[in-house]
Amino acid sequence: MALEKIAMSQLAMVEEQQERIGNQKWTQYLAAFIATIGGFIAGSALGWTAPAGPMMENNQYSFPISNENLAWIGACMPLGAMLGCPVTAGLVDKLGRKNMMLMLSVPALIGWAMIIWAESVVWICAGRLLTGFSSGSLSVIVPMYTSEIAEKEIRGTLGTYFQLQVTGGILFTYIVGSYFNVFGLTIICAIIPIVYVALMVLMPESPNFHLMKGNVEKARLSLRYFRGPYGTVDQELSVMQDSLAKTERERVPLMEAFQTTPAKRGLFIGLGVMLLQQFSGCNAVIFYATYIFKESGSAMEPNMSTIIVGIMSVIATYVSTLIVDRLGRKILLLSSIIVMGICTLLIGGFFLMKANEQDVSSIGFIPLVSMCVFIILFSLGFGPIPWMLIGEIFPAQIKGTACSVACMANWFFAFIVTKFFSSLVSAIHIYNTFWLFTFFCVLGTFFVIFVVPETKGKTMDEIQEILGAGNDLTPPTHANVSIDTKGKY
Repeated sequence: MALEKIAMSQLAMVEEQQERIGNQKWTQYLAAFIATIGGFIAGSALGWTAPAGPMMENNQYSFPISNENLAWIGACMPLGAMLGCPVTAGLVDKLGRKNMMLMLSVPALIGWAMIIWAESVVWICAGRLLTGFSSGSLSVIVPMYTSEIAEKEIRGTLGTYFQLQVTGGILFTYIVGSYFNVFGLTIICAIIPIVYVALMVLMPESPNFHLMKGNVEKARLSLRYFRGPYGTVDQELSVMQDSLAKTERERVPLMEAFQTTPAKRGLFIGLGVMLLQQFSGCNAVIFYATYIFKESGSAMEPNMSTIIVGIMSVIATYVSTLIVDRLGRKILLLSSIIVMGICTLLIGGFFLMKANEQDVSSIGFIPLVSMCVFIILFSLGFGPIPWMLIGEIFPAQIKGTACSVACMANWFFAFIVTKFFSSLVSAIHIYNTFWLFTFFCVLGTFFVIFVVPETKGKTMDEIQEILGAGNDLTPPTHANVSIDTKGKY
């Protein structure tokens, strides 16, 4: 009896110590940082055209490149990204998150190689399609991976890493492009996928994927890596198994799964935030950054102005990673879209006064300040949070497909803005274009208030309850066939 009491006392002490120490988090931060280098790959592909465009106009290639060619070179990247999303949806649950991230470095590397050794504009466009394909696919997989390895307390922070890496990749190309020609810039960009493979191969697969494949022990080892030696691994694994079993019991054909209330609401929210991200004017503000600097009376070199824009974006996105799990997603989205709308309204007003040949010398600071504030607020809210949300809001039955649809929509909207922005400015003038973005920001304000849920600190099951899980009646045949194999029904 005395020995039993001692053993119970020691067990209680161990449990108390484990509870006090808790789950380790540095491995989750490390894995998320390495996985989201995929965002850095996407950012370098997005940012490449800003420094490379003027170089191509200066005949650094052996063949001529027209302005129309440049427009297509820029637009081919988001077009390729849009094409990559549905391919990823069909493979990510079969091959795994980690394996897909490793394999997608190959088209990125081939794409950069085609741009380096291009013999015509077609080669460059094909290379851009491949780098875009890789970027779009990674934009589906990486948020999925980070949401699956993270504890709920830091899931928001890790979810913003993807956009942080995107902004870092864009800034990287701005800086490198100011020192190297188009070939040096492209060669350096081609090194990034190689580094990605070298680091990502050291990371574990998502425990969720192992459980989906029935590999419980591999899932336990993966979770042990992410939670540490004192983490509540078995308890969390049990919850994950119960959640997966529930998903399997309620599994229905894909199109039927999309008819549930949480699926429809999740898809509406995902598509909505992706549309608002692209049509809020972020690309327009960045596109006109050099011009706005000039109009404000700044004598700064164009390259330096774009670098400053990139630095502001990276810093603000980093701040977002620190506060998103404290303030919540909704307040950041709401404050972001409201201030962005005010900024585009002011920029449009400035350009209208200038078009009417009014004296704007005394208010030249307004577009510059508005642009800086816009970039900071976008990077705090509508830049990173949509990517994080799509990793949280979709039911497990449709997560891969739904994430793919949302990402494909985002890249489609990016393609539209990139390809037709200049034509829109020519058709309705720059001030009306910025006011069109103001209109979308107003729509976005109401969308965030009335449609987007707060997911801070919520488990995946709790988020599905918020979105209406339980409101749909699941036909009993789906559940019975799945869980009863001994004739008990």
